[in-house]
Amino acid sequence: MAFDDGPDDERPVFREPPPPDDRLWRHPSEVTVAAPRVRNHSWAIALCAGSVGAVVATGIIAASGGLRRDVTVIRPADNSTRAQTVSTQGGPDLQVEEVAERVRPSITQVRVMTGAGPVNGSGVMFRSDGHVLTNWHLVGDAKTIKVVMASGKEEPARLVGADRDTDLAIVKVDGGPYPAATLGTAAVLKLGQPAIALGSPLDLAGGPSVTVGVVSALHRQVDAGDGVPLLDMIQTDAPISPGSSGGALLDKTGTAIGIITAVDSGSANGLGFATPIETARLVGDQLIANGRFIHVWLGIEGSDIDSGTASLLGVDGGALVDKVTPGGPAERAGLAARDVIVGMEDKVIPSMGALVVNLRGRPPGEVVALDVMRDAKRRELHITLAERPKRP
Repeated sequence: MAFDDGPDDERPVFREPPPPDDRLWRHPSEVTVAAPRVRNHSWAIALCAGSVGAVVATGIIAASGGLRRDVTVIRPADNSTRAQTVSTQGGPDLQVEEVAERVRPSITQVRVMTGAGPVNGSGVMFRSDGHVLTNWHLVGDAKTIKVVMASGKEEPARLVGADRDTDLAIVKVDGGPYPAATLGTAAVLKLGQPAIALGSPLDLAGGPSVTVGVVSALHRQVDAGDGVPLLDMIQTDAPISPGSSGGALLDKTGTAIGIITAVDSGSANGLGFATPIETARLVGDQLIANGRFIHVWLGIEGSDIDSGTASLLGVDGGALVDKVTPGGPAERAGLAARDVIVGMEDKVIPSMGALVVNLRGRPPGEVVALDVMRDAKRRELHITLAERPKRP
């Protein structure tokens, strides 16, 4: 399946390991306290197989911690917008019931009324001032939004901003302070490590539900059915019912490692997928600050190179440029059709999806160095990123 980042459309190595002390953080607002329209917020989705194309648009790298750590909040001297940091070194694992008890208050129901009727999902209290992180596919067409706390209290909410490409959105309720979730990291997540899903399925009363499974795959690409694939997704076999979309995927310490986005309703195994928490944090912060997430643009269409081409070039993978948009950043920098992008800023690029992910979050005007194979020879090109044109 091909896709591009132009105005007409919309790793195994592309996760960055955390810094040596593997710190987690919370939003500082916590310091004083502790569409295509989708019905029932579950998606019928398919994993994209084979080569994948893209005109490069966006990217942020996700990261994750181990299973044994104690969580100690380091409180800043003021209540600024800088994130709190928590230590993650050593300490015993929490029991599932402890995790559920601690995190439950930060998981909400999100009740949406659209022109076609009601849609229900979940949300995660992102900041204690009432900013709730949820899914674009849930609130993108909302006429009214209500947020139901774990206590059962219902509050009216407004849409702050939403991003289709990452399926993330922020809604805001007044009042507070509210109990906010601790955001962790998803780099170096290990296959088979425990994963806990917390959401509010089926619009049921009584607060969030908890299910348990494992991290069953990483770096998945998920076809969302609208031409914009979700990239670098975490796959879990923790049972996820309709309505849990927008909830939290947690590690054994109770820190959020992802935001539940999609359920493969056609799978016998009921697989679920979550957006890595670093992506959610990056997008959420920009939505709060700007009301939108800024996607940068290279101006290319392309696909993954096949294994035979990779072998001939002596690389593990890469992003094959199929087409260069006239007048775009790539053309101005000298990138041409049939070039293969194998690296960016000293990072290996094994696929077109990895290139997109590594660009996400970079600002327009930044100059990036691309490692390019042309006629079996390696060269470096410097491209000035531009903001992607708006979709029609």
